[in-house]
Amino acid sequence: MNARLILRVTGKILILEGFLLWLPLIVNLIYRESFFWSFMGPSLGLLAAGGLLQLVRVRSHNLYAKEGLFITALAWLLMSLFGCLPFMLSGEIPVFWDAFFEMVSGFTTTGATVVSDVEAMSHGMLFWRSFSHWIGGMGILVFVLAVLPQTGGGTYINLMRAESPGPQVGKLVSKVRFTARILYGIYIVMTLIQIVFLLCGRMPLFDSLITAFGTAGTGGFSCLNNSIAGYDSLYIEIVVTVFMLLFGVNFNFFYLLLIGHFGEAFRCEEVRWYFIIVLFSMVVIALNTLGLYGDFWTALRYSSFQVASIITTTGFASWDFVSWPTFSRCVLIVLMVIGACAGSTGGGIKVCRLVIAGKTMNRELKLLSRPRSVVGIKFEGKTLDPAVLRGVQTFLAVYMGILFASFLVVSLDGLSLEATFSAVVTTLGNVGPGLAEVGPMSNFSAFSPLSKLVMSFNMLAGRLELFPILLLFAPSTYIKRA
Repeated sequence: MNARLILRVTGKILILEGFLLWLPLIVNLIYRESFFWSFMGPSLGLLAAGGLLQLVRVRSHNLYAKEGLFITALAWLLMSLFGCLPFMLSGEIPVFWDAFFEMVSGFTTTGATVVSDVEAMSHGMLFWRSFSHWIGGMGILVFVLAVLPQTGGGTYINLMRAESPGPQVGKLVSKVRFTARILYGIYIVMTLIQIVFLLCGRMPLFDSLITAFGTAGTGGFSCLNNSIAGYDSLYIEIVVTVFMLLFGVNFNFFYLLLIGHFGEAFRCEEVRWYFIIVLFSMVVIALNTLGLYGDFWTALRYSSFQVASIITTTGFASWDFVSWPTFSRCVLIVLMVIGACAGSTGGGIKVCRLVIAGKTMNRELKLLSRPRSVVGIKFEGKTLDPAVLRGVQTFLAVYMGILFASFLVVSLDGLSLEATFSAVVTTLGNVGPGLAEVGPMSNFSAFSPLSKLVMSFNMLAGRLELFPILLLFAPSTYIKRA
């Protein structure tokens, strides 16, 4: 591997995080809180370490797929390790594995928390944990590609491919740097629009920022213990629901709308299936919870919010859905696994992979009755390459392997089966709340340090599409071939 280039790019990541810590520091100063050095200390350390790594002389700027995967995993791990320092130094989350779990949950836009009283936290810490959603939503390296000069003759596309969700990742325009800028431009504008809508609903500015960061990154950290339910506002629920669904859509869809290719945008197969699943789930849960709320429209209000929150893997809550009937809770578990669209800020397996898997199954059934026929698989109007099909099948197999292995380890804690399984599913899918003891009005503090580290691994693996984090910890990565 190109070790020198890896160190150089890692240095840029550390410098970026060092400057990002100034934002919660400013919030800390505005609210006159006493955690100045909790932010400034780690910031200075990151800037110094990153600056030293910039002194490394790089012989070759070519960055191949393996380096792209390695840098992506290493960057996210280091961001989380250094990002948890403010929690520990301030004493607000003093234990390492708790602080690390919280920070990984923030950057991976999971939203699972170990904090039992969120409202007791300082404004600076609340801002930092939610702002990490916003950075992690579109991607740390995508941000770096958007603001830093591109070198290496276009090879930095391997960084974007390693970090961006979905079976296929390409450039919107000819240069990776401009693609990253377009994506972040759309992301920023949509975030600002949501903040304005929330302010119109008389939500305080600080709360609007926290909520918009959580929605845009599909993260779900809130500044209230009861999440969005704490505002008790239909208007706010509608705004958050709409924007959660929008941020769960493939950003290529918005780019096509932006350049006027409306026909091509509305022919997007994945987006179509995404909204079919959403609408179907909203209606069936509303019908199933009708007896709980008394009328269909109230039931639809709460089912719509929770379906949008879970399928986009945001994790906000407007109702404690642990009290819902078994069928409705099972629908939510299925949505946790499905997730949002590829190329969005959402997590999960992704709608496109499941559509492709369904078409693969249909092809195999056809081949059983007509063995000599040639049946291709088309997605988004194009015949899929065998490598893509193989990638989807491998992803699903590895996903299930990690899911079951993690489930067995976490089960050692002795919590209920529902809590254990949903905790593993929700962390691997970057959703946030689970069921039973880890429901939307509860937290993950009851788990052991081992389980928290396992679920931290799951959150990183889920956000990075499994393979970068597996490569980082694979012994073969560090063995030099003769």
